Amino acid sequence: MRRTVRRKNFSKERIIMAASSVIVLGALTGAGIWLRNDRSVQDNGYVVDLSEIEDSTAAEAAKEESENSESLLRESRLTDDLDYDPFFQETNSGNVENPDASESESMSEGTEKSGDVNQGGTDSARGADKEEKKAEGKTDSLTGEAAPAKASAADQAADGALQEGADTQAISTAMQPALSFGDDDPLVWPVVGNVLVNYSMDKTVYFPTLDQYKYNPAIIIQANQGDMITAAAAGKVISVFEDPQIGKAVTMELGGGYEITYGQLEGILVSEGSYVAMGDMIAQVAAPTKYFSVEGTNVYFKLTKDGEPLNPMTRLK
Repeated sequence: MRRTVRRKNFSKERIIMAASSVIVLGALTGAGIWLRNDRSVQDNGYVVDLSEIEDSTAAEAAKEESENSESLLRESRLTDDLDYDPFFQETNSGNVENPDASESESMSEGTEKSGDVNQGGTDSARGADKEEKKAEGKTDSLTGEAAPAKASAADQAADGALQEGADTQAISTAMQPALSFGDDDPLVWPVVGNVLVNYSMDKTVYFPTLDQYKYNPAIIIQANQGDMITAAAAGKVISVFEDPQIGKAVTMELGGGYEITYGQLEGILVSEGSYVAMGDMIAQVAAPTKYFSVEGTNVYFKLTKDGEPLNPMTRLK
């Protein structure tokens, strides 16, 4: 009896557990389906459709390319319209009249017209004899008056050569004056001042800075730094150089074998190859070099003939 009751109770428990399991599984399944549907609805709001973006980008690119093509076409048409010259085409056609051609200047210098211009402004017939045109000359498109025939290229070249030769000769004469310094021609002082060291080539003289006696092929003229140095005679600048003893210097050719060298200079105003008249400013007095520090600020003035030094005191006024 008890076994039968236990079996019945066990069977009921099994049935209840099976039913509970079915209910739980059904509930879980339903919940899973509901969550899946809900998630799919939410995901649809955040999904980016790349195909739509690609399609829109392609459409914009096609639209831009179309606009560029239209712009290029308009520019080409505009260029063609600007390059179009009805006068040029009509004046090169013997069968087309150009009633407005008489009111504008000719577009080509090489186009030659007949001697008479009618009131309608029509172009003359092409094919007229070239020799007759040269003899008759050209006709001005505005005034209607006959103009003299243009000279040939050979004649123009010859005239240009003659003109260039004349100009060159005039410049040559102006830029290259004759240098004719003679034995009796005087010199003017390049700067006003006392002579610190005299010219001496027959015996030695004393140089205070060097504290020694030696020959002196020039005269050392006392000056103030910044004083202007003028040309002692007219001549041509043949050398602008710098020497350790006399500093910056200029040598000028006077003609007749004579040359003058100016030393202790700064602010030189002349250059090699230039011509200088007597009294023209050529430079300023510089501070003395270390070889003339005791003598003080000075101008080195040297005169030579055929390379041999001369005493400039004999020629200075």
